[in-house]
Amino acid sequence: MAARVVTLAFSGVEAVRVDCEVQIVGGESAFILVGLGDKAVGESRERVRAAFTGMGLALPYKRIVANLAPADLPKVGSHYDLPIALALMAAMGIIPADALDGWAAVGELSLDGRIVPVAGALPAAVAASGLGLGLICPEACGPEAAWAGDARIIAAPSLIALVNHFRGTQVLAPPRAGDMLDADRVPDLRDVKGQENAKRALEIAAAGGHNLSFIGPPGSGKSMMAARLPGLLPPLTPAELLETSMVHSIAGLIAKGQLSRARPFRSPHHSASMAALTGGGAKAKPGEVSLAHNGVLFLDELPEFSAQALDSLRQPLETGEVVVARANAHVRYPARFQLVAAMNPCRCGHGGPGRGACGRAPRCQTDYQGRISGPLMDRIDLQVEVPPVTAADLALPPPAEGTAEAAARVAAARSQMADRAGDRGPPLNAQAEGDFLEAICDLDPPARALLARAAEVGGLSARGWTRTLRLARTIADLEGSGPVRRVHVAEALIYRRVAPGGVTGAAVGAV
Repeated sequence: MAARVVTLAFSGVEAVRVDCEVQIVGGESAFILVGLGDKAVGESRERVRAAFTGMGLALPYKRIVANLAPADLPKVGSHYDLPIALALMAAMGIIPADALDGWAAVGELSLDGRIVPVAGALPAAVAASGLGLGLICPEACGPEAAWAGDARIIAAPSLIALVNHFRGTQVLAPPRAGDMLDADRVPDLRDVKGQENAKRALEIAAAGGHNLSFIGPPGSGKSMMAARLPGLLPPLTPAELLETSMVHSIAGLIAKGQLSRARPFRSPHHSASMAALTGGGAKAKPGEVSLAHNGVLFLDELPEFSAQALDSLRQPLETGEVVVARANAHVRYPARFQLVAAMNPCRCGHGGPGRGACGRAPRCQTDYQGRISGPLMDRIDLQVEVPPVTAADLALPPPAEGTAEAAARVAAARSQMADRAGDRGPPLNAQAEGDFLEAICDLDPPARALLARAAEVGGLSARGWTRTLRLARTIADLEGSGPVRRVHVAEALIYRRVAPGGVTGAAVGAV
């Protein structure tokens, strides 16, 4: 007696077909599970055995062999319980042998036969639909799996319910997709008094998707402004929503099948390890850079992160993806995020002259900011000095413009970028490169001369040149300007730092 059920193995956000084969033959009573499974997969035998006992069923006193093919593909997780149990019931004749044709199954079993939720229901449903199959999943995962378009879904609360469904005595209704949540209310820019230059940089970063860092003493409003960036960003497009939700599904972060069009905003503590940021661990789970895909990764107290963790961000910042390498597999996750960082000028906090000044300046400042490698800083387009907020600033009335007005300008600029890009290139200036970047950056002669001179005097790298072009294009888009003029390049150069405490803007003054 033998039966087969299709299930899925996860490799990043992709799901790969796995055939769960069960054979019952004569011989000494044993339950053998093969197929390169991890510890959780090996324990499936006991959960399946207990679930059958909870249903009042006894396993046949024979040799049971369950195989997860292909055998050279690592199997990780508890979601193989349900396909093993279904294949075993089909082999025992409890459900019709052909009832499982055209279906894939994922789910974990409890000891009493209930099917409990597992991570990855959405990518599993998408993959099953791509294979021309429906998906059998836990009842709690049904609203999440139902977001996979026209995929056929059976969301069952227990093994008994599945037996009744396939026998036709109690047919399970298809689940409905979960709710689309409204974005949480974000703080308003009107709460920020003073810091007009920093707010201008925040708007530019939001418009073009540029990386941004704030450098200033404690209490100057760095984290306060970073928390207001999500309010400036437009909601996720349908394609972005699917990409982001699949990553969150693999991480088990989708509750009750509820999705949100709000862009992710991740803010890990500075004690986070390299694996926590980029992904990894025993099961190669997605890290913060992937959980922030299509959104914002905010790193507060940037120099306090380990050098290894920070330098691990360099590749995903450049390529928009991260590859977690293992001896037997390479797991790929999307990681197209916008980096926002905040840091004090030195360990003492204040640095430089003035009240509370560091007595070891400028060496303390240089040493502290030197913890961040030059290649990482070269990938940050806007590097903004945030001065202390004065009593005069605090006494001012709330600003006339807030998040709503800035978000409207950001939306208009992004619409102009998308219309200009069409099908030729990426919709955001921060992602433009090569011939496409040269085509959209129509520099007038004074602008080109300024950029060339600043590169010579200020020591811009090739990457710095490209990122300055992108930044100037975004500044021009915020003004609604077609060509990129000298004033746009000059403002972009001001945000490019060449060393701790110095900015390329100094080179602009020398031109």
